[in-house]
Amino acid sequence: MAALCSEFGDLVQIKKQLISVISLCKERGLVHSVKWASELTFALDPLPKNELPPPATFTEEDAEDLDALGLAKSYFDLKEYDRSAYFLRGCRSQKAYFLYMYSRYLSGEKKKDDETVDSLGPLEKGQVRNEALRELRVELSKKHSAGELDGFTLYLYGVVLRKLDLLKEAVDVFVEATHALPLHWGAWLELCNLITNIDMLKSLSLPDCWIRDFFMAHMYTELQMIKEALQKYQSLIESGFSKSTYIISQIAVAYHNIRDKYRVETFRTLYYQYNQLYLQVICYVSNQCILSVGNYYSLRSQHEKAALYFQRALKLNPRCLGAWTLMGHEYMEMKNTSAAIQAYRHAIEVNKRDYRAWYGLGQTYEILKMPFYCLYYYRKAHQLRPNDSRMLVALGESYEKLSQHVEAKKCYWRAYSVGDVERMALLKLSDDAAQCYIIYIQDIFSCGVSNPTVVCVCVCVCVCVCVQYQSKNT
Repeated sequence: MAALCSEFGDLVQIKKQLISVISLCKERGLVHSVKWASELTFALDPLPKNELPPPATFTEEDAEDLDALGLAKSYFDLKEYDRSAYFLRGCRSQKAYFLYMYSRYLSGEKKKDDETVDSLGPLEKGQVRNEALRELRVELSKKHSAGELDGFTLYLYGVVLRKLDLLKEAVDVFVEATHALPLHWGAWLELCNLITNIDMLKSLSLPDCWIRDFFMAHMYTELQMIKEALQKYQSLIESGFSKSTYIISQIAVAYHNIRDKYRVETFRTLYYQYNQLYLQVICYVSNQCILSVGNYYSLRSQHEKAALYFQRALKLNPRCLGAWTLMGHEYMEMKNTSAAIQAYRHAIEVNKRDYRAWYGLGQTYEILKMPFYCLYYYRKAHQLRPNDSRMLVALGESYEKLSQHVEAKKCYWRAYSVGDVERMALLKLSDDAAQCYIIYIQDIFSCGVSNPTVVCVCVCVCVCVCVQYQSKNT
């Protein structure tokens, strides 16, 4: 593991940088980056008055655009993006230009999301697109070629390229954005969503800034390099971020990904802290309340009502990953495969590393008896969850349906070796059946099964399979 940047030695300077970038992001409506930086700032000791950073430089263009920017920002905060963009036309400052372009982008996203949620149902209307993207790309491309984009507009240009599926160009622009403005977490996070493997990560030329260590820890978690991620987060804690709720939550995610059940003391503390926080805010987060109601109806097998509530949650937040995935599950239960596929695809658009959506797509195409499609989507799910036996069993079943028995057998044995949670892997194996069923019975006994009927059934099955296997091979 590479050593942490030497800049971590000066936590006062880091806090000053965070305070400054919070102000810059607030002015531009980048609320998620504000949240992330604010959580880190809160984890550090308060600064005395004489150590607080000075306000950002105010240019002549900023002064000229001050009134228009103030009015536009008020509309922006109310999500009236078209009105915001209208009053920023012709403004010359970098700040006003970013908000103008960002308002246009969000206006297109809002219209697209409204149409997308409305189109969900038995009759699929196809993929709805942000109509503003192509115009924004043309305008930002010209500015980019002329070298007129700052760190924030480079970030927005990268987002537009990603939305247009120009992924290679998007990666290059996001890397450029991190160099131009290293402390903007949004650019790092967007870059993270485009990195597919460790080789790609190593090939990137990233700025030598303390925030890169947070990015690397996040990437290690996403790439299932859990040991490296935990080491990196532990180093960050020791560097002065021991109070960071962000780091604590990321450590919890890492342990969850490896299904570590032995970190009782760590999780007892994490659970207490986050449960207290959750109880304080849940009543005020309407979207979470709606999701909870949807889950309630799902558990009662009232799938139409559950889907209705998940759709309401998407009305409030069209990029709510959980709502898209859960809606896909409900449509699966209702045998509405067309709507399920659409919901799962939207979940993947929000987060390409959501293994549940890839797995759901595999199950959907399994219902449609399309094993080649199943194989593709189950492979994707397996890549994201390499030690999840459910993905391996599903992958094995797909290989089996395609008569690729050697590959299927490898998947089943691998599922057993990583801990077959549903105890289906050994039952799926046909070759070496006697050995498999003997191991299966041993597993049953190890779970504490002592019911005589169950034991007798298991022994009978084992004997029958052994006899059948012997007769087949003699």
